[in-house]
Amino acid sequence: MPQVNFDKQPVLQNDIVKAFPLQANDFEILYSLAADPLVWEQHPNKNRYKREVFEVFFKGALESGGALMVYDAKKGRPIGTSRFYDYDPNTNTVAIGYTFFDRAHWGGLYNPALKKLMLSHAFQFVDRVEFHIGAGNIRSQKAIEKLGAKKIDQKEVSYYGEDEKLNFIYCIERAAWEHTSSH
Repeated sequence: MPQVNFDKQPVLQNDIVKAFPLQANDFEILYSLAADPLVWEQHPNKNRYKREVFEVFFKGALESGGALMVYDAKKGRPIGTSRFYDYDPNTNTVAIGYTFFDRAHWGGLYNPALKKLMLSHAFQFVDRVEFHIGAGNIRSQKAIEKLGAKKIDQKEVSYYGEDEKLNFIYCIERAAWEHTSSH
């Protein structure tokens, strides 16, 4: 049975990535990664590369209490962020999302490594993990499907300080994760 007190800001590490709790003084380095318009090309908020828009994103990340700064484990360099959010002990669920990496770290190695760490951590506490992915974000949809997530719904999602956007809801159940991650 999962534990009760979900730790939304753990330190996570494997050979590919390290993730630490996001701090207020991480803004400039994270913004330097986010300032590339191509990072947000498929995202519902395509303007997040603009400083004033990213400031809202970053404020929401800090206030969430679940944001992580992600580093390349070999080079020790920051490469992006992700977070745990919408933890609900009544339904025994948490969401993982708000993930982005600089383009140098796209391509199938870093995102799965991080998501596997985050999923393994989450399933110590919950039975179900959800992902809210923009309807037009094909790259992220394919990436999460490769980890075994199933599309279960779609709904308008309001990101912190932003307008609602159509998102697809994906989920992974703990039993399915334990089955696939043990093979």
